[in-house]
Amino acid sequence: MTGTAEANTELNEYIKYLKERIFFEPLAAPHHYNLGLAYARKGLPDEAISEFKQALACDPQMAQAYVNLGGIYFQKGDLEQCIEANQKALNLDPGLPMAHSNLGFAYLQQGEFTQAIAACRRAVELAPDLLQAHNNLAAAYLQTNDQEASIAASLRALEINEHFVPAHFNLAVAYHSQGDLEKAREHYKRARDLGCPADEQMENI
Repeated sequence: MTGTAEANTELNEYIKYLKERIFFEPLAAPHHYNLGLAYARKGLPDEAISEFKQALACDPQMAQAYVNLGGIYFQKGDLEQCIEANQKALNLDPGLPMAHSNLGFAYLQQGEFTQAIAACRRAVELAPDLLQAHNNLAAAYLQTNDQEASIAASLRALEINEHFVPAHFNLAVAYHSQGDLEKAREHYKRARDLGCPADEQMENI
């Protein structure tokens, strides 16, 4: 049995186990929450949403259920519900770094760059090694023409993971905007070597 097939079998057995537990304990919020996580891992977003909502119906104070619910909504492209869910999580627990990071990502996608920066800065204050939040900061700063801040955020991301492709690409764009073509080429080449698709504008630097 391959590793993937074995993992799928274990996940299916875990889902079966949780559904049996829920049959006998239908108001147990952790069972619904864990089943939501399992469905999300299995690539069943609608089922995951249903279970996270069931968890919250059983325990309205379960902030992590809102965070995961927001993540699923983001994957489905529903930014408004993503924002709403993560804001509800933060109303319950303002110290959840992933909720701030998720908000930052959603605001970035909406073009609300000032809000994205504020949310992501809070995320990295709470969790300094939260890679995606640093990357979102870099992208948002690029959009506001603050190349220095974008470079700083991308360099911090590379301290966490030197092979993180988006950070190299964002650095290439930021250095190019500053006129530092040598560093722009260096980071664009690194991004391409790590698997980044070709970018027409950056190919010509």
